Amino acid sequence: MKIKNKAILLGVLSAFFFAATFVLNRSMSDAGGSWIWSASFRYYWMTLLLLPIVWVRGELPGLWQAMRANIGNWVLWSTIGFGLFYAGITYAGSFAPAWLVAGTWQLTLIAGIAIAPLLEKKAAPIPRKTWLFSAIILLGIVLLQIPEAKALSLAVLLSATIPLLIAAFAYPLGNRKMMLLTKGELSTLQRLFGMTIASLPFWIILSVYGFLEHPAPQGSLLLQTFTVALFSGVIATWLFFKATELVRHDPKGLAAVEATQSTEVLFALAAEILFLHAAIPSSLSLIGIAVVILGMILHSLKS
Repeated sequence: MKIKNKAILLGVLSAFFFAATFVLNRSMSDAGGSWIWSASFRYYWMTLLLLPIVWVRGELPGLWQAMRANIGNWVLWSTIGFGLFYAGITYAGSFAPAWLVAGTWQLTLIAGIAIAPLLEKKAAPIPRKTWLFSAIILLGIVLLQIPEAKALSLAVLLSATIPLLIAAFAYPLGNRKMMLLTKGELSTLQRLFGMTIASLPFWIILSVYGFLEHPAPQGSLLLQTFTVALFSGVIATWLFFKATELVRHDPKGLAAVEATQSTEVLFALAAEILFLHAAIPSSLSLIGIAVVILGMILHSLKS
């Protein structure tokens, strides 16, 4: 029980830092920055931030050995878990408020539960209550989407929702496949840095396209991409990876940890109102946020 409680606490802390992603991506989009640079520069900065840490800890040789032994899978699942995930998040942030992106992103909880039986042949069945609590979160997401559906055109709403749906499945899929691949033989930091390195081909290709379409970020935009890399890419991702590794053999524990990410909605909403002077969401959207949080609390209490 103590391990589960620790994992849940780490999950909430990671959500606090993850919220910076949604708010800063929205800020960069409002300032005219391209989602391509918001996404790719996060991982370029992460590479520079993580390299000296892993090197000082003496963990580079073990990581290189593990990656060379299975480089194809490293590139594949890192591209899915980091590339498709974050490209979807930043693209959606160009069309919708940060709190709405953070709220819709909670679909990742449903995705994490749905893919569990597909990844482990002997995985324990997911209890009905877990599905029920996840359905409550899904209901909350629908409620907070309804007012935006009235305010935005269908094309714009789909432009935000479809990439988020892809990202919601890509993140737990890539994360869990890499946990299975490394079999607990690498530290959390090694796995984080290894996935960052393995996803670089995706970001380089995206950057080439970016150079053809948009100027590279400068000044404050570049500083914001660095902040996202530090808060969300390094601190939040390390906390979340650590939390999931603590309960990696417990499907209910994994579901509870992933449910903690719903608190990102509150953190993102508060920050967007405070720093970006965003309008307070409608009553129905606030009810939706409350329902999402309720589902997360029920998940945590059950675990």
